[in-house]
This record gives sequence, C-alpha cells and structure tokens, in this order.
Amino acid sequence: MTPQDIKTALGAGLLSFPVTPFDGNGQFNRPAYEAHLDWLSGYGATVLFAAGGTGEFFSLTPDEVPKIVSAAKASANGTPIVAGCGYGTEMAIQSAKASQDAGADGLLLLPHYLIDAPQEGLFAHAKAICDAVDIGVMIYNRDNAQYSADTIARLCDVCPNLIGFKDGTGDIGGVRQITAKMGDRLTYLGGMPTAELFAEAYMGAGFSTYSSAVFNFVPELANRFYAALISGDRDTCESILNSFFYPFMELRSRRKGYAVSAIKAGVRLLGYDAGPVRSPLTDLTAAEEEVLQALIDAHS
Repeated sequence: MTPQDIKTALGAGLLSFPVTPFDGNGQFNRPAYEAHLDWLSGYGATVLFAAGGTGEFFSLTPDEVPKIVSAAKASANGTPIVAGCGYGTEMAIQSAKASQDAGADGLLLLPHYLIDAPQEGLFAHAKAICDAVDIGVMIYNRDNAQYSADTIARLCDVCPNLIGFKDGTGDIGGVRQITAKMGDRLTYLGGMPTAELFAEAYMGAGFSTYSSAVFNFVPELANRFYAALISGDRDTCESILNSFFYPFMELRSRRKGYAVSAIKAGVRLLGYDAGPVRSPLTDLTAAEEEVLQALIDAHS
C-alpha cells in the first residue's frame, strides 16, 4: 500500500491492536496468533496493528517483531497491517526496515525508551524513521514523546510518508491545536487506554477514529459503540459506557499494566490461546477473570 492508501484506511473505520500470544515457554505462538487474527479480521476493522502497545511491543525482542508482522499479513485476510516500531533511533530504524520487509503496510512510531527529549530530538527521531522506509508512518504522541504542533508541521513539510497522528495524552486542548494547524494532512487517531472512554471528546477535537483494545474479545460490542458514536446516537453510547466500559475501567484500574493484561485475559476467556503476559506485567487473578467473564457474558 502507498502511504496515502494506509492513511485512507486508517481514517475509514474502527481500528484494533491484536494481542501477541505466548506459549508455555514464553515464546511467540504463531498458530494461536493466526487463529485469532483470522477470526478478528471478520469484524471489519479497517487496519490492525501488529506488535503494538496491546501487543506487548515493549516486551518483544527485535527479531520477534517482523515474525509477528509476517504472521499478521498471512492471517488477516487482506486487512492492512501497521507494525509497532520504537526504542532509540538506531533500533527503531532497524525495526522499521525489518517490518517493511516482512510486509507491513505502515508503521506506528511508539515513544522512545526511558528519557525525555527536546522537540529538536523528537523531530530528528521521527524524520529518521520516515526516511528509512517507503511505507506510511504515524507518530504516537504519549508519555516522553509529546510533539508540539510546530514540530509536527516541520515533519509534515519534510516527510511525505508521515500520514498519521495518534494521541495518548488526553490533552484535548493540545491536540485540537494540532488538528487545527495540520488539517487533513494527517489522519488523527485516539489512543488513550480503553479509547472508548474518551472517544466523544476526541471526535470533537477533530479526530476521525480510535484503536479499540476490547475489539480483541468483544468486537461486535466495539463496533456497535463505534457506529453509535459516528451516527451521533448518544443514548446508545451512554448505555454501553455504563453497562460495559465503566465497569471494565474499574477492573482495568486495579493494577498497573492491566490495560494490557485485561485484554489478553478477555481473549483467553473467549477460547483463544493467548497465553500469559510477559513480565514486567502480571496477569489478572482468577477472581478478576470471573468478573471479566461475567461482563463478557452480559454483552454476548
């Protein structure tokens, strides 16, 4: 796909980040991953993100990422695949090239590792990744990688394959400045944990869509919420928020890292062999999985 193709696909509908399953030895379980993606791709996500945040990119080795991308391309039934990319600039360049070679249709540049950086450093980092590949790149504005509107404008001027901006800061005022300044030069995606909780605010700030983590295990519910959101059906949105997303948020908030762990638990409860999370994350307790199972059953 050309950068413009993936830009269009990103803005065309609901998106999701499949979890990365691990086997009993803690290694990538390709058959389980392909089975889940084959099922997941039937629910209409316009792009799937391989080895993203919910896919535990932070716990993967550099050589695992292109293997996961390759498996996603083989099993997603034509759904475009965007690969996670990150860490320091040199590692990110290597990862970007490897994912492109593995068939990725685009890249999501996750925050770099550990330290804060000035805007000039963020500019150089993102530009280096864009320059290293031919496919479309989107930046993830979050934590220690928060780009100013001026930095994004500079990047757009020199990086024709920079096509997207995903936000995980929750700073609606800040991101509204970016959407106002950049207009349709980029596709804008909500990227807060459990993005549905913030979707209405982001839509008002000029965003067209978001990535749904719960799509991993309740895709029909995720689609119903998204359809209500874009049609302006506020009553349905509020009903689903109250019955599912706020209780899920309460469960997710019990322990750090549960924004990923709870999603993986949901996939396991659905019957797919997702395996455990990798450290430093921890899995839900048996009692917490019972709470999640009841929540899933109530919305099946």
